[in-house]
Amino acid sequence: MNNLVKIYARPKLKDPILLAAWPGIGNVSMILTSYMLDKLEFRDLAELDAASFFEPIGVLAREHTIEAPSFPESHFYYWKNKKGDHDIIVFIGDDQPSTKVYDLAGCVLDYVRKLGVKRVYTCAAALTKIHFTEQPKTWAVATNKDVVEELKTAGLLQKGTLQIAGLNGLLLGVAKEKGMDGVCLLGEVPMQTSRMENPVAALAILKVFAKLMSMPIDTAELAENAEDIIEQVKQANAIAMGEYLEHFTQPIWEQDSEDGEDEEEPPDGNELQN
Repeated sequence: MNNLVKIYARPKLKDPILLAAWPGIGNVSMILTSYMLDKLEFRDLAELDAASFFEPIGVLAREHTIEAPSFPESHFYYWKNKKGDHDIIVFIGDDQPSTKVYDLAGCVLDYVRKLGVKRVYTCAAALTKIHFTEQPKTWAVATNKDVVEELKTAGLLQKGTLQIAGLNGLLLGVAKEKGMDGVCLLGEVPMQTSRMENPVAALAILKVFAKLMSMPIDTAELAENAEDIIEQVKQANAIAMGEYLEHFTQPIWEQDSEDGEDEEEPPDGNELQN
């Protein structure tokens, strides 16, 4: 593991937790963690050797010169939480590997466990039938019953059987194997907007996470982004409805005109054939 992690800093951390993020439905996890990095004073901690887990798909040529192969970046950052009980380590992976997924999850956890991390958080989208203008709820699932009870006490809703795709889910399963607590916070995402970025769900999760961590963070900018997305979806729906009505309906006078054109008498001595 030591050869797979390039360490930039060795801070003394107060009972740290890990929040890990990879791209997923609605890009919820990435939006949330990127916003935290932008608003709080996170510092570089370490970097994962991506070449050990990813295969390059090609190279880039600039001004006739070929550059070295590039790989998705996978970085650790840390933030000292003066108002809460836990400092926070954030891991952001730009992509999920097609192979060695289990190995990558183990490498991430082995490194942060040496820093004192006992609990791991991820976040993801929960596709539901809510309308895009509704306020999404946040659900939580955990790796053991004690943590589940803790989350219930915090007022988080529970849902039945869920499948959490990709590393946002698998990391927690590997954490359980290693005896670490794990929590996934899931924000509701409307099924009809599953292919769009969803800052609305990210905002809902961030508010819950900030409360759990006693983490002061200004969410105003993310709230504005969420409102912008809602307006974009409204406009897209209005355009789609207008096109639907134009395609499948006609003014009454055009219908009468067409009806009259269809009522032609057959030529004398001939019958119309169906």
